[in-house]
Amino acid sequence: MKKTIVVAAVLGSVGVTAHAQSSVTLYGLIDAGVTYVNNAASSGGHDNLFKYGDGVAQGSRWGIRGTEDLGGGLKAIFTLESGFSSGDGTLGQGGALFGRQAFVGLTKDGVGSLTFGRQYSFSTDYLGGNYTMGSQTAAGNYAYHINDLDQLTSSRINNAVKFSSANFAGLTFGAMYGFSNQAGSFAGSPTTTTQGSSSTYSFGANYAQGPFGIGAAYTNIRFPNGATPAFSVSIANVNTLGLRDLETFGVGTRYAIAAALVWANWTHTKFEPITGASSKLNNFEIGGKYAFTPALTAGLGYTFSKLDDNLDGKWHQISGVVDYALSKRTDVYVLAIYQKASGSNTVGGRNVPVQAEIGSSSSFIGNSGTANSQFATRIGLRHKF
Repeated sequence: MKKTIVVAAVLGSVGVTAHAQSSVTLYGLIDAGVTYVNNAASSGGHDNLFKYGDGVAQGSRWGIRGTEDLGGGLKAIFTLESGFSSGDGTLGQGGALFGRQAFVGLTKDGVGSLTFGRQYSFSTDYLGGNYTMGSQTAAGNYAYHINDLDQLTSSRINNAVKFSSANFAGLTFGAMYGFSNQAGSFAGSPTTTTQGSSSTYSFGANYAQGPFGIGAAYTNIRFPNGATPAFSVSIANVNTLGLRDLETFGVGTRYAIAAALVWANWTHTKFEPITGASSKLNNFEIGGKYAFTPALTAGLGYTFSKLDDNLDGKWHQISGVVDYALSKRTDVYVLAIYQKASGSNTVGGRNVPVQAEIGSSSSFIGNSGTANSQFATRIGLRHKF
């Protein structure tokens, strides 16, 4: 259960004055378990992998949210959220103290919110959060599209100014801009002999009313290699190298039918290198889940990913999960995911077959080495507080 604390009680010990209308909420989540993978890259090509892993169903985190009622429907808000590994206690997101989210802003009833800081793009807010196997089931980060190149789960933008509308009869929309913060390079700069910089703009709209929902979002990241931490620009063992633009657009929809929920999404991502020809990645996903009882839920999804133009590759992935809620805050789950890759690319004058890689980040499992398929199964425990 989230713990709501009056700001005066929390901050009084450090001499900070607070109004009675102000409050702070402490919250968090820990996800941990054991994973088996049949083909993981090794010095010998590929091998079995048994590993402790966390942050799969959802990334482990703790955070603080605060609000202050300013009157007339206007409130000041903030969020500070830190990601971590339960395995070794280290910080996530490149070691940043509040690497998941860190923002402050104002919100107005009937209008929306204007916030400043490190925040999610609308590809994550609207598409990833509503119309994916990763967000709708405990398959989580194993079920999201390879390396999150379409920005559906971990699209955190630095130095961002973001407007998110209020809910107008089911319709929400918004826009954001992330500054490069580099003199003379408003749109960012490439990483060459020195660290570059990155800028981002994103916008989207979502409609959810009753059992039906539909949303669309666009995100353009200039010089993604120059961000801190840098955005992923590889698909399994296919490296798109230094990019000028990582541009992604997507649409998603879902529909609830009694105890069932079905969804579908399509994302189109373009990789424009600093030099050379561009490539594009299309992800097509369908899935559904069914609640057999209030505690027992099962989900099944399929994703087809196709990379073409300058680079080539195809990936088929089937994801299945069974989740059992021990309470409102604690659940256990079992998942199984299979992915098959095909295609090849010319690298350094030789033909290199495409490898498989399950997960929204290479840090979860990594690619399949000299094999072209990968199977992963996991049992996990998730606790929210």
